[in-house]
Amino acid sequence: MQSINTVRADFPFLTQTMNGHPLIYLDNAATTQKPWPVLQALRQYYTQENVNVHRGGYARAAATTAEYEGVRMQVARLINASSAREIVFTKGTTEALNWAAFGGAVSLKPQDEILVTVMEHHSNLVPWQILAARTGAVLRFVELTTAGTLDWVDFQRKLSTRTRVVAVSAASNVLGTVNPVAAIARTAHEVGALVVVDAAQAIGHMPVDVQKWGADFVAFSGHKMLGPTGIGVLWGQRAVLERMHPLEYGGEMISAVTRNETTFKEVPWCFEGGTQNIAGVIGLGKAIRYLEQQGIATIQAREQRLAARLAAGLRALPQVTVYGPVSGEQRNGVVAFNVGSLHAHDVATVLDAQGTAVRAGHHCAQVLMDHLGVPGTVRASVAFYNTTAEVDALITQVERTEAFFKKHGMG
Repeated sequence: MQSINTVRADFPFLTQTMNGHPLIYLDNAATTQKPWPVLQALRQYYTQENVNVHRGGYARAAATTAEYEGVRMQVARLINASSAREIVFTKGTTEALNWAAFGGAVSLKPQDEILVTVMEHHSNLVPWQILAARTGAVLRFVELTTAGTLDWVDFQRKLSTRTRVVAVSAASNVLGTVNPVAAIARTAHEVGALVVVDAAQAIGHMPVDVQKWGADFVAFSGHKMLGPTGIGVLWGQRAVLERMHPLEYGGEMISAVTRNETTFKEVPWCFEGGTQNIAGVIGLGKAIRYLEQQGIATIQAREQRLAARLAAGLRALPQVTVYGPVSGEQRNGVVAFNVGSLHAHDVATVLDAQGTAVRAGHHCAQVLMDHLGVPGTVRASVAFYNTTAEVDALITQVERTEAFFKKHGMG
């Protein structure tokens, strides 16, 4: 990786001030910032390459189509997919997970079971709730250990021949917990279950090999890995994708249409109806290139070090509760915490006044909040472009916040 100063110079967003203070951006789990190569690629597309892909019979259209399809190959290499044809472009993780749930790869009947974890983001829970309600299937939850990790004993106890789907996050967007996806997939496949992975907090933050994971679907978003918003990926095993049907119908995804019937293009193009987010795909390609230049394993190690330093510093404060695993190797760059009985929004507001951007609330994980017994948490999430000085500043700011409210008889 380049020096931290060189890296930070690539991210213009980080040069801002907020409420009269230098901005400390620690909301990376919500969205990461975009480096100059991504921003320049978007401008380049709209000013020099703004044509549609696949359909134009002229040189500029052919060049843009080649660039677009080249990103499909980039994504495949990044996650070690066996073929670029296993890569379906979506608008984000949420759409990708909905495709996995409702695209026909999952066949359920009454009393079949869908197994999810208590730590799931709503996008990997709500579709399964809806699918269960439609089919009469039963939704079951894998509980967590007191350390905030997946309870493997409970997982094995609840997994059965009735389990048709196992849906799990590769890394929790609240606890930071990194789950053993390969072991989960291997065990689930022993009973014939389909395995769906929400990898929004993993891709771009740790090395991922979907062939080693062995899942059936993996979903992720570009904007959480330095890319633009509105672009995401559904990776699927080729045989599983072949079982699916499109959820949107129209132009581009068809092979032939007569008055009476329609035939569709092959996988993955049959799933990409209409004009896609071409600029988003091109920007995603530049983001992948930037991440690979920095080194994904190096990025992971840096984010884990920053998160471990932050978690340790917060745990040392008497009124602060930090959630999730203690071990830095078991977690990603997310650190969720609460300060005494203070509402998370109040804490975040005080931090905002000091120039620090964090998230507060239930983080689209209300089942997890119920499990923790809290209405919400403050969530700080680091990226490789954050510094130890920023982490230490947040710890100091939380300490001051704690002291301020204590002095006024609150918290």
